[in-house]
Amino acid sequence: MNDKQRIAIITGGSRGMGRDTAMRLAQQGVSSIITYNRRQEEAEKVVIAVREAGAAAGALQLDVARADTFDGFVTQVRNALASLGASHFDYLVNNAGTSSTATLQSGTEAELDAQFAVHFKGPFLLTQKLLPLMNDGGRIVNISSGLARFSMPGRAIYGPMKAAVEALTRYMALELGERRIAVNVVAPGAIATDFSGGVVRDNPDVAKTLASYTALGRVGGPEDVGPVIAGLLSDDFGWVNGQRIEVAGGVHI
Repeated sequence: MNDKQRIAIITGGSRGMGRDTAMRLAQQGVSSIITYNRRQEEAEKVVIAVREAGAAAGALQLDVARADTFDGFVTQVRNALASLGASHFDYLVNNAGTSSTATLQSGTEAELDAQFAVHFKGPFLLTQKLLPLMNDGGRIVNISSGLARFSMPGRAIYGPMKAAVEALTRYMALELGERRIAVNVVAPGAIATDFSGGVVRDNPDVAKTLASYTALGRVGGPEDVGPVIAGLLSDDFGWVNGQRIEVAGGVHI
C-alpha cells in the first residue's frame, strides 16, 4: 500500500476523535472519506483542513443507526472513491457513536435498541457492506470504551454495548485474516469532547474527579486518541491484530 494512494473511511469524522484521526492520517499522506450525521458544516471544515494538510478528502452523510440506508451509502462511497481516482479503500474506522446514562433500573427497551443499533448492529452491518470495496491487506479499527473494562454509575447499557464491540473485533480479526485485514479496537477513557453533552469537557468538577482516578492525573483529549488510531492503521503496527488498546492514561489500574 506504500506505492499508491491510501484511503480511509472514518465514521463520525466531523468532530472529536474522528476529526483528529483524519488529520493524523493526512499527515501520513492518507486521504479520508469522513461521515457525519447532522454536522455537515463541521464535516466540511474537516475536509478543508485535510486538504490543506496535503491529502484528499470528502464527507458523506450517514446515520449508523439506520442500517436500511447502508446500501445507498455504499453507492455514495463508490462515487466518492471514483472522484479520488480509486475503486477501493484501505482503512475503516468505526468511530461514530452516541452516549447513554441509563442505569439497570432506568434503562428502557427503546434505549437498549438505540444503543445496540449504533454501537453493534451499525458497525457489524456497515463493515459487512463495505468489505467488497476494501483492499486486501487493509486495516479496521473499532472504538470501544474504558467502560467495557471497569464499571461506573449510569453506564449499564453503554458499557456492555462497548464490551460487545470488543468481542466483535476479535471475530472480525479471525474471519478477515484470510484477506490479511487486521482488526483492532481502541478503548478511550474520559475524553474532553462534546460527546455525552460535553460532560467531561465543560464540567471542571467532573473532569477533576475523573482525573483523580487516572494515574497520569488528567482526562484525555482527542489529540491523545487520534494518533493511536492512526498508528494502528499504519504499516508500523502491521503485526498487531485482534487486540484491545486502552488509551486512558491509566484509569482505574
